[in-house]
Amino acid sequence: MPTRLVNLEGRAQLLIDGRCVDVQKRSAGAHGTDPMDALQNWAAFCDWAQQQRSTPEDPVVAPERLGPPVPAPRQIFGVGLNYRDHAEEAGIAIPAEPMIFTKFPSCIAGPHTDIPLTGNRVDWEVELVVVIGRGGRGIVEERALEHVAGFTVGQDISDRRRQFGDNPPQFSLGKSSAAFGPIGPAVTTLDALEDPNDLRLTCAINGESMQDGRTSDMIFGVSQLVAYLSRYCELWPGDLIFTGTPSGVGSVRDRRRYLAAGDRIESEIEGLGRLDNRCVE
Repeated sequence: MPTRLVNLEGRAQLLIDGRCVDVQKRSAGAHGTDPMDALQNWAAFCDWAQQQRSTPEDPVVAPERLGPPVPAPRQIFGVGLNYRDHAEEAGIAIPAEPMIFTKFPSCIAGPHTDIPLTGNRVDWEVELVVVIGRGGRGIVEERALEHVAGFTVGQDISDRRRQFGDNPPQFSLGKSSAAFGPIGPAVTTLDALEDPNDLRLTCAINGESMQDGRTSDMIFGVSQLVAYLSRYCELWPGDLIFTGTPSGVGSVRDRRRYLAAGDRIESEIEGLGRLDNRCVE
């Protein structure tokens, strides 16, 4: 049975048949309350989790009560221009190797957290987010998925004025303001997905479709990214990789469009769930 780890008001929970099973209570303390604890020993946690079943006593929880399923990642990597159609719409050549930047952990937010806008050129980017379950260096591509705990949905919110305000561009700060990294609703193991390498991902603003792509259109797939990053950086359990966004972002539209206070961003990936974030001043 697939494992879906969620964060209910700071407590690790298993999402089973729409109900939340409290990890610490169900395991009689064998597993802790912090969602990060589960990721530190992911294989053992999944072995236990797969034996669990929900009961009528386990609550059906309103989605807006869920926090980020990985609340305190040690490292967050972003990948720029990792979809062919996005590179084409931006008028930039297909990169020869992954274009890596960082998002700082203080930007992480929950699947229903409000996003405070930092100006009038803030953009959206729906992304598949990889959660590392077993770290290491020099991970070979053929074994890379063995190091992945699961996937989650993410938004790489980007202040384009900060990002491109100088030459060369400065990505990390423009992508790391408060709540600029909403993720969720769960860390979902890959066995829940019919084809983990081909997932539909969409983003709508106020109900209007803006992005509609498939992860099979990535230039560098998940295994390639994990192997590439581990050549240079040691990966740790709970690290996140924002794997890039398909076409349809606001900053390269024929008539540019940016987020405004009151806008509702709905981001969804098949098999993983959805984010629903509102923009505020």
